[in-house]
Amino acid sequence: MGQFLSSCSKPARRILPHKTEGDIADSSSDLAQPQTPLDGLPVLKKAKGHYWYPSDGPRILDACGGAGVACLGHGRRDITKAITTQMEAYAYASYAHFKTAPVDELSDWLIKSTGGKMQKVYLMCSGSEAIEAALKLTIEYFLWKGQPARTNFISRHDSYHGTTLGSLSVSGHFARREPFRPFLNQAHFHHIPACNPYRQQQQNHHHPPTNADAAAKEYLALKTAELEAAFARLGPHTVAAVVLEPLVGAALGCVPAVPGYLAAVKAICARHGALLIFDEVMCGMGRTGSLHAWQSEEEDAVVVAPDLQAVAKGFAGGYQPASALLVGEKVVRVMEEERKKREEEEGPWGGGGKGFTFTHGHTYQNHPVVAAAALAVQRAVEREGLLGNVRVQGQLLGRLLKERLGAHPHVGDVRGKGLFWGVEFVKDKVTKEPFEPGLGVAERVQKVAVRGFRVLVYHGQGCAGGGRGDHIMIMPAYTISGRLVAEIVDRVAGAVEEVFRGL
Repeated sequence: MGQFLSSCSKPARRILPHKTEGDIADSSSDLAQPQTPLDGLPVLKKAKGHYWYPSDGPRILDACGGAGVACLGHGRRDITKAITTQMEAYAYASYAHFKTAPVDELSDWLIKSTGGKMQKVYLMCSGSEAIEAALKLTIEYFLWKGQPARTNFISRHDSYHGTTLGSLSVSGHFARREPFRPFLNQAHFHHIPACNPYRQQQQNHHHPPTNADAAAKEYLALKTAELEAAFARLGPHTVAAVVLEPLVGAALGCVPAVPGYLAAVKAICARHGALLIFDEVMCGMGRTGSLHAWQSEEEDAVVVAPDLQAVAKGFAGGYQPASALLVGEKVVRVMEEERKKREEEEGPWGGGGKGFTFTHGHTYQNHPVVAAAALAVQRAVEREGLLGNVRVQGQLLGRLLKERLGAHPHVGDVRGKGLFWGVEFVKDKVTKEPFEPGLGVAERVQKVAVRGFRVLVYHGQGCAGGGRGDHIMIMPAYTISGRLVAEIVDRVAGAVEEVFRGL
């Protein structure tokens, strides 16, 4: 291990990968070796297409869109034009005083995109805000229904839902929670084991099943029993909602739900009268090949719509800070009943009135420029047929990653869907033992990838539970070509091999 540490503590000394056609057109920037200081971040000069251009050194191929954000790549003039056009008309309008065309158009488009299953939209700026709003709306929903005892939320270990105290309370990410644990609400937020078959499916069986179908059914039964036990322990009448990511992003590194899991969770929530909240901040808005992650494109898949849904990141592609809370028909129906009730009691100018919403609001909520950006991004995705490209290039990306890295002695798992793929690193491939957190293996891979192979990936830690486990995520723009997918895999694999060469 000492040899491993030594090999990783030095900058990668590699010849850059072969030039592509795009590189040749911009070859002047490739003449110098990287000048990024080892103790700092590169200073960004510009970004265009699938590349970042630092002020020093060659350009960097963007294989992750920052944090899975830049779904259309960088420098799209059609998107910036839509933004500036709106700013020239008016840059800001308070949601409490005005309705605006961009917000109305975006809301209508989003509702239509769900087939009407979601019927109301609150536009915000960050995923944390959207999750926080979902938690608050859930509480108020049950107050409207006369069920004030429903104050408990169930989520999962090794999950991440945001940075605010509410969203961090519902999160199960050990390392991100730990510094703030004394301030988090532990009385009303409860966690059950994640749905992570790579690490759990064999460990939880004394007698391994003889075939894959039996193993899958047994694992699904285990996950269902864990959730049922949480309801029973808390008292079903006290549970307000279950919160989960259909495909877990940063906390686990692109782990999809096993077949039947989302339907089983939905059925349990319905049986006990709780809401189902989907966090699609990272995995939604086209990242997995369908606009919403719950709209599976797989044959014979059961479509499981949530009661509340949070979206962000690829929503506006980084052109504006944008997120949204989508509200399902069941919640909207109760909300409307409460509004009418207040109107009858207080009149149209009372506390209810026609503008009644739940008790929540932000200064920049329903921002018109944010709405214009998100609408332009989503219309571009629709107009250019990019969801189809996500599925096609996503299959290629997954296949090439498995071919190049699947047999590597320190790659435990390659998993994902669409353009949302994760690679988990392990100390021992047979036992799945993770590396010690202090080694920062995933971060080392990310740094070597940038410095030696000029490709940016997203790194994370904690996918093995308890703050242990290293992974990287590959999440390129939806406009990616097959040629660039192959180049991403070549560069990323080179960085992985470079890091582990000394082990």
